Amino acid sequence: MSKQKLRRSGAKIMASLILLLGSLAYIMILAVINGSVGFVCAMGVTVFGAVGVAKALGEAIALSYWWIIGLAVGCGVLRGLLRYFEQYSNHFIAFKLLAVLRDKIFAALRKLCPAKLESKQKGSIIAMITSDIETLEVFYAHTISPICIAVLVSAAVFLFVGFISSWYLALAALVGYLVIGIVVPLISSGRLKESGVKYRAEFASFNAYFLDSIKGVKDIVLNNAGVEREQEVNRRSELLLKETKKMKHNTTRAAAATELTVSVFIIATLVVGVVLIHFDLLTLGKMIIGVVAVFGSFGPVIAISALPGNLTQTFASGDRVLNLLAEKPAVSEITDGENIDYDNLNVTDLSFSYDGQTEVLKDIKMHAEKGEIIGIVGESGCGKSTFLKLLLRFWQKDGGGISYNGIDIDKINSDNLLDNVTMVSQTTYLFDDTIEDNLRIANPDASQEEIETACRLASVHDFIMTLPEGYKTQVGALGDNLSAGEKQRIGLARAFLKGAELILLDEPTSNVDSINEGIILKALKEQKSKKSIILVSHRESTMAIADRIYKVESGKMTEVKA
Repeated sequence: MSKQKLRRSGAKIMASLILLLGSLAYIMILAVINGSVGFVCAMGVTVFGAVGVAKALGEAIALSYWWIIGLAVGCGVLRGLLRYFEQYSNHFIAFKLLAVLRDKIFAALRKLCPAKLESKQKGSIIAMITSDIETLEVFYAHTISPICIAVLVSAAVFLFVGFISSWYLALAALVGYLVIGIVVPLISSGRLKESGVKYRAEFASFNAYFLDSIKGVKDIVLNNAGVEREQEVNRRSELLLKETKKMKHNTTRAAAATELTVSVFIIATLVVGVVLIHFDLLTLGKMIIGVVAVFGSFGPVIAISALPGNLTQTFASGDRVLNLLAEKPAVSEITDGENIDYDNLNVTDLSFSYDGQTEVLKDIKMHAEKGEIIGIVGESGCGKSTFLKLLLRFWQKDGGGISYNGIDIDKINSDNLLDNVTMVSQTTYLFDDTIEDNLRIANPDASQEEIETACRLASVHDFIMTLPEGYKTQVGALGDNLSAGEKQRIGLARAFLKGAELILLDEPTSNVDSINEGIILKALKEQKSKKSIILVSHRESTMAIADRIYKVESGKMTEVKA
């Protein structure tokens, strides 16, 4: 389906979001009670004023004027207190749930990575974590309570007017509540839904493109592509502005329709009251009390009528968040399997396809023992990197077997597998932190001596010591203060520091010069007595240290002479 259409109905999205309340439901109930009683108290100020007028007109009112004044003032004070507790409860729930949702989203991203995240735009994910989550705050703080309050207050006013004044006035009010609170929102939501969903989609798309432009600004400048990129950013910005204007225009029209409808029913209620007096079916005093009560009761249903403008945003954001939370990972984490201490790897008749149709790898056979360096060569795009990811179970194999110590990879605990096997990819991501902390990701408890030993093996220690603060030097935002080769060597140092028994290296020397390549290869050769190393590279010089070499061609792997 189009990304601009909701996969779920609005009702399903609301129900799913409400279910997330969990143990916080009792606070929401408290907020609804405070809000309902508080609005009744707000109405009480004017209603008691009407009672005083009715008493002055000769209506039989048991309360004295002092009691009427006292009750009106008391309602005003109580309204303020209850309003505070209502808003406090709503926002407590909203911000508490926002923290819970962010935690759930990060947990979902953790399960989806790295396989599923490779196909997702990072800017879109950032928009979800920030903008979409903030939009849901409106739902929890300003949507659930108003709907409940509108129902309770409307029911209370209907009964009050019916018993105290006239059931005809009560019926006129009920029709008004239904039209303003249900009919008008349903009509306006049709227009608002489409524009709201389109706006959220364009917003996420613009975020993703703009973030890519910032991250790739160096390449844009080097390729003199700034003008074209700027034009595209402006085009997308104009498109986003167009959708924003359309959404605001539809929201304004819906608000105007609501105000007009309220005015019509206020006049209709007054006309009903006058007619009742004309036919002696109601006294003037009771008519004033009833009409004033009805006039002051439209606030909650007006709030409901205004919801579609916000709900379209909420539904679009909620749908995106719920889709992520419901998305199944490419592989399921194994927690009840076996643990191993790596000794050997055996791959038999392995096959894999990303889309279930085109095979990337087929009938792959290879083996590796501790103390061996295995080389894998092949043209770009032949499936070498995919093979390494399958060895880490980032993707689920379609057929065949991957066995560690004779145990199938699907029966080994996920955390234990990653303790035994690590990979250094062609691009190493460095966090905006110190070099030392970036290295400690692999082993938080490593000593300074262990860190420096790992960096010497990766031929990066001497470079680090030339920096102003050595290992305490800040990497810089997005790691732009380091070259690709320096990042790659830090990634290799991480692998050495982790101490995994099987190291998978995907083009580990692609970004370094021949001198540093020689140092790294020498370090790898020295490490092979303790570990297995699977080395993917297109450089013949890199393959010189391999004990055995496999060539990947047309999705098949064959052993060649080293």
